Amino acid sequence: MITVYYDDLCGMCSKEINFYKRISKKNLIKWVPLSSPLDNLKNDNLKLSDALLHLHAKDSAGKFHVGVDAFILIWSQLPMFKFLRFFFLMPIIYQLSHFFYNKFALKRFNNLSHCKLSLDKEKSFK
Repeated sequence: MITVYYDDLCGMCSKEINFYKRISKKNLIKWVPLSSPLDNLKNDNLKLSDALLHLHAKDSAGKFHVGVDAFILIWSQLPMFKFLRFFFLMPIIYQLSHFFYNKFALKRFNNLSHCKLSLDKEKSFK
Protein backbone atom coordinates (compact mmCIF):
# COMPACT_ATOMS: atom_id res chain seq x y z
CA MET A 1 0.00 0.00 0.00
CA ILE A 2 1.22 3.50 -0.73
CA THR A 3 0.58 6.50 1.50
CA VAL A 4 -0.08 9.92 0.00
CA TYR A 5 0.18 13.12 2.02
CA TYR A 6 -1.84 15.86 0.36
CA ASP A 7 -2.94 19.43 1.04
CA ASP A 8 -6.68 19.09 1.57
CA LEU A 9 -7.01 22.83 2.25
CA CYS A 10 -5.93 23.63 -1.30
CA GLY A 11 -9.01 23.56 -3.53
CA MET A 12 -7.15 22.42 -6.64
CA CYS A 13 -5.14 19.78 -4.75
CA SER A 14 -8.16 18.29 -3.01
CA LYS A 15 -10.15 18.19 -6.28
CA GLU A 16 -7.42 16.19 -7.97
CA ILE A 17 -6.90 13.85 -5.01
CA ASN A 18 -10.66 13.32 -4.61
CA PHE A 19 -10.78 12.29 -8.27
CA TYR A 20 -7.97 9.80 -7.70
CA LYS A 21 -9.76 8.50 -4.59
CA ARG A 22 -12.93 7.85 -6.61
CA ILE A 23 -11.16 5.90 -9.33
CA SER A 24 -8.68 3.94 -7.19
CA LYS A 25 -9.40 0.52 -5.75
CA LYS A 26 -10.21 0.36 -2.05
CA ASN A 27 -7.24 -0.13 0.29
CA LEU A 28 -4.71 0.45 -2.49
CA ILE A 29 -3.72 3.95 -1.41
CA LYS A 30 -3.87 5.50 2.05
CA TRP A 31 -4.80 9.16 1.62
CA VAL A 32 -3.57 11.39 4.48
CA PRO A 33 -4.92 14.96 4.51
CA LEU A 34 -2.41 17.39 5.95
CA SER A 35 -5.06 19.16 8.02
CA SER A 36 -5.54 15.98 10.08
CA PRO A 37 -3.48 15.18 13.19
CA LEU A 38 0.15 15.07 12.16
CA ASP A 39 1.29 11.89 13.93
CA ASN A 40 1.99 10.26 10.55
CA LEU A 41 4.24 13.16 9.54
CA LYS A 42 6.19 12.91 12.79
CA ASN A 43 6.58 9.15 12.40
CA ASP A 44 7.97 9.69 8.90
CA ASN A 45 10.25 12.61 9.91
CA LEU A 46 8.46 14.86 7.46
CA LYS A 47 8.00 18.57 8.13
CA LEU A 48 4.54 20.00 7.47
CA SER A 49 5.95 22.83 5.34
CA ASP A 50 7.78 20.32 3.11
CA ALA A 51 4.63 18.21 2.75
CA LEU A 52 2.61 21.31 1.86
CA LEU A 53 5.18 22.51 -0.65
CA HIS A 54 5.42 19.26 -2.62
CA LEU A 55 3.16 16.23 -2.85
CA HIS A 56 4.70 13.32 -0.91
CA ALA A 57 3.94 9.64 -1.38
CA LYS A 58 5.52 6.71 0.45
CA ASP A 59 5.70 3.40 -1.39
CA SER A 60 5.18 -0.03 0.17
CA ALA A 61 8.93 -0.31 0.87
CA GLY A 62 8.86 2.94 2.87
CA LYS A 63 10.65 5.06 0.26
CA PHE A 64 9.39 8.60 -0.27
CA HIS A 65 8.55 9.95 -3.72
CA VAL A 66 8.23 13.74 -3.92
CA GLY A 67 6.56 16.05 -6.42
CA VAL A 68 6.40 14.61 -9.93
CA ASP A 69 7.73 11.29 -8.63
CA ALA A 70 4.80 11.12 -6.19
CA PHE A 71 2.35 11.61 -9.05
CA ILE A 72 4.13 8.94 -11.07
CA LEU A 73 3.78 6.53 -8.13
CA ILE A 74 0.06 7.34 -7.80
CA TRP A 75 -0.52 6.96 -11.54
CA SER A 76 1.20 3.56 -11.48
CA GLN A 77 -1.65 2.38 -9.22
CA LEU A 78 -4.45 3.73 -11.42
CA PRO A 79 -5.06 1.68 -14.58
CA MET A 80 -6.40 4.57 -16.64
CA PHE A 81 -3.36 6.73 -15.76
CA LYS A 82 -0.54 4.26 -16.39
CA PHE A 83 0.07 5.88 -19.79
CA LEU A 84 0.84 9.17 -18.01
CA ARG A 85 3.45 7.38 -15.93
CA PHE A 86 5.25 6.18 -19.05
CA PHE A 87 4.96 9.60 -20.71
CA PHE A 88 6.36 11.47 -17.69
CA LEU A 89 9.22 9.01 -17.36
CA MET A 90 10.51 9.94 -20.82
CA PRO A 91 13.88 11.70 -20.29
CA ILE A 92 13.17 15.24 -21.54
CA ILE A 93 9.57 15.20 -20.32
CA TYR A 94 10.74 14.02 -16.88
CA GLN A 95 13.23 16.89 -16.46
CA LEU A 96 10.80 19.50 -17.80
CA SER A 97 7.98 18.28 -15.56
CA HIS A 98 10.23 18.59 -12.50
CA PHE A 99 11.21 22.12 -13.47
CA PHE A 100 7.63 23.29 -14.06
CA TYR A 101 6.18 21.40 -11.08
CA ASN A 102 8.72 22.98 -8.73
CA LYS A 103 7.95 26.47 -10.08
CA PHE A 104 4.22 25.86 -9.74
CA ALA A 105 4.53 24.30 -6.26
CA LEU A 106 6.52 27.23 -4.90
CA LYS A 107 4.05 29.76 -6.33
CA ARG A 108 1.09 27.81 -4.90
CA PHE A 109 2.79 27.53 -1.51
CA ASN A 110 3.55 31.26 -1.38
CA ASN A 111 -0.03 32.17 -2.31
CA LEU A 112 -1.80 30.04 0.31
CA SER A 113 -1.93 31.45 3.82
CA HIS A 114 -2.09 28.04 5.52
CA CYS A 115 1.16 27.07 3.80
CA LYS A 116 2.98 30.18 5.00
CA LEU A 117 1.57 29.62 8.51
CA SER A 118 3.22 26.19 8.58
CA LEU A 119 6.61 27.93 8.38
CA ASP A 120 5.71 30.17 11.32
CA LYS A 121 4.61 27.16 13.39
CA GLU A 122 7.89 25.37 12.69
CA LYS A 123 9.87 28.45 13.74
CA SER A 124 7.99 28.65 17.02
CA PHE A 125 8.91 25.03 17.86
CA LYS A 126 12.67 25.67 17.58
